[in-house]
Amino acid sequence: MSGGAQLSVTDLRRSTRHPVHLPVIGEHRRLGDVMLNIVNVSTTGFMVRDTLDLGRGERVTLRLPHIGRIEAFLVWSDETRAGFQFERIIRQDDFTKMIKQLQPNARLRGKG
Repeated sequence: MSGGAQLSVTDLRRSTRHPVHLPVIGEHRRLGDVMLNIVNVSTTGFMVRDTLDLGRGERVTLRLPHIGRIEAFLVWSDETRAGFQFERIIRQDDFTKMIKQLQPNARLRGKG
């Protein structure tokens, strides 16, 4: 049996990701406040471009636009990126509102 947290539904990492540029401050029980630069987000998690001193399964709590406070678990990391899974799946209507807030002109992209 492998060590670390037994994270559920890691196959959900295949959820549709939306590119964003969202700097947020996360809260970690050991490190305190940590700066996270979210580069993509889905209803199940997000990826950051950061080097973090976290192990698989460690948690951060962050505040997302329209979603509010949510906890996420580290699923994977390498030297420059890390992937997190949310503690719960974000409802699609709330997720859509958040994306519209983060990317107000997303509808206009691709039309031309």
